[in-house]
Amino acid sequence: MATNVILSGGLAHDFPATSRALAEVLTEAGVRSRITDDIAGSLSADPRPDLITVNALRCHDDGGWARSQGAVPFSLPGAARAAVLAHLDRGGGVLAVHAASICFDDWPAWRGLLGAAWVWGSSYHPPLGPAEIKIHDEHPIVEGLDDFELIDEIYSDLDVSPEVRPLASSLGRPLVWAREVRGGRLVYDALGHDARSYENPVHRTLLRRAAHWLLGDLSRS
Repeated sequence: MATNVILSGGLAHDFPATSRALAEVLTEAGVRSRITDDIAGSLSADPRPDLITVNALRCHDDGGWARSQGAVPFSLPGAARAAVLAHLDRGGGVLAVHAASICFDDWPAWRGLLGAAWVWGSSYHPPLGPAEIKIHDEHPIVEGLDDFELIDEIYSDLDVSPEVRPLASSLGRPLVWAREVRGGRLVYDALGHDARSYENPVHRTLLRRAAHWLLGDLSRS
C-alpha cells in the first residue's frame, strides 16, 4: 500500500475534519495516510512517504489577517524545503488542496511548484455555498467525468502561472490542475474548504485518480 503524509493545520478551517475526510478518500485509492500538524518535522522524518499532501493554512506574511486571529507567522525551514524538492526529484508526488495556495508564501519555489499563489488584497472567494464545477481537458484524471455541484469556496483571482492547464473550473476560475515538476508530479485541487466537499462522488473519483496519477498508476481508477 502506498504511503502518504497529510500536512495539516491552520486557521479558519476545520483541518482535522478535512484531513480525515481526505485520508478516507485516499484509502479508497490504496493510499495509507498519516495526518500531522508538525509540518516541518514530518517533512524531514523517515521513512520517506510515496506521497506528500498539503492540507493546511500556514503562511508568513498575510498583511495582518492571521496575526489578527492570533496566529504566529510560519516559515517552512530550509531542511523541510529541501525535503520537498528532494521528494519531487526522486519522482515523488505532491497533492496540494484548497489553502495550500496560501501556504509557504515566503518560499518562492513553492509558488513555482504549485503553479499559483494567493495574493493578499486581490485574491478572494465568494461565500461558502453551492458551486458548479465544470470538467474540461482530456487528462486521465478527469477523462469521462461529468460536471458536478458541491458546497465549497471558490478561490478566485489567484496568481496563476500561464503554464497551468485547468482540469476543472468554476465561473471561469481554474480550480484543479496537474503538473510534472522537477522529476515528479503535482496536483493542485483548490476545493476542500470543509468535509462536505469530499462527500461528492465525482470529487472523490477525481481525487482517487489524482492519487493514482501522482503515484504513476492509473490502472486502478
